[in-house]
Amino acid sequence: MSGKGPRGRSAIVGMATAGMGEAPGFSAMELLGQAAVKAVADAGLRLQDVDGVFTATSGHAFPTMSVTEYLGLRPRFFDGTNVGGSSFEMHLLQATLALDAGLCDAALVCYGSNQRTAGGRLVSMSEPQWHETPYKPRHPITAYALAASRHMAQFGTTREDLADVALAARAWANLNPEAFARGPLTKDEVLAARMISDPLSAADCCLVTDGAAACVLVRAERARDLPSKPVYFLGAGAANHHRSIVAMPDLTVTSATESGPRAMDMAGVTHADLDLVMLYDAFTINTILFLEDLGFCPKGEGGRFVRDGRIAPGGGLAVNTNGGGLSCVHPGMYGLFLIAEAVTQIRGEAGERQLDACHIALCHGSGGTLASQCTAILGAEAVL
Repeated sequence: MSGKGPRGRSAIVGMATAGMGEAPGFSAMELLGQAAVKAVADAGLRLQDVDGVFTATSGHAFPTMSVTEYLGLRPRFFDGTNVGGSSFEMHLLQATLALDAGLCDAALVCYGSNQRTAGGRLVSMSEPQWHETPYKPRHPITAYALAASRHMAQFGTTREDLADVALAARAWANLNPEAFARGPLTKDEVLAARMISDPLSAADCCLVTDGAAACVLVRAERARDLPSKPVYFLGAGAANHHRSIVAMPDLTVTSATESGPRAMDMAGVTHADLDLVMLYDAFTINTILFLEDLGFCPKGEGGRFVRDGRIAPGGGLAVNTNGGGLSCVHPGMYGLFLIAEAVTQIRGEAGERQLDACHIALCHGSGGTLASQCTAILGAEAVL
């Protein structure tokens, strides 16, 4: 197994989450701080050891400055790239490049949100409003409903197929004590859920929760001397064709068709090498689109691919083993929680939902409304 560029040059040595689900009484920055402190401790480091900061938030125009001030850091390198929910997969690549260039020695990637307890609702300003305002959309769901409708019309995908995605997410969440939405869920209940934007119902939509996550990366040669089992950066790729959904070249094809192959080429892996697939499931249609665009099945076959528990526990492909944004957690930007689950699985710390073997994981983040796409691949030391 061989790859290109910075493959294997960095490793995640600290990982933590905080305020998962509901965290009343805490600000978004306080939750971020809790996760950051825990991640740094997990790495066996001190906060003052952190000299690289990578973050994006929904509520700060200058996120790196806000985080640096709140945590009392003095970073030598920082980056506040914000491309929505895929920002944090991009940050893994940026942090690795900075570490490899000697621009920093310990990089913190972090995010926090109190979206639920602060009264947040499923409304987004991610679209350029001059395009859509006359039609009075409810973004982001209107945009995803357009993609789902087109996929149904073009390929015969059904609401039952979308329901299989939601059911798989809930089945995984029921094995995860940190998941916000747990308990029985039937296909009839999913199909009978309140319609929000046809063909997407409330059961097709991600949660609105609080939550924070953080990870710490160092150069690979240093990782082996730190206390926690390192999880290595193997590759990443990004692509972006548009911002507004009305400018999307094809509502059924995302730029994951480009980010995925770039990441896999850098990592030197094939689909057969992947033990875990973490996909940004803001809506059920996302999972179907990304399975197609990342090459797990042909275009148009995603609905059939997920049928009969294919991506649920015991199925042929382990997808979103934490319960995903649909049933675990979704505090506005979900990309770092994909990474958290991948690290947990590769470390062998996932408890009842632990996969029998998890050496390589693909994490795919999406930002805006099917706009920015970033794929990152992580692995255990055995695959270097």
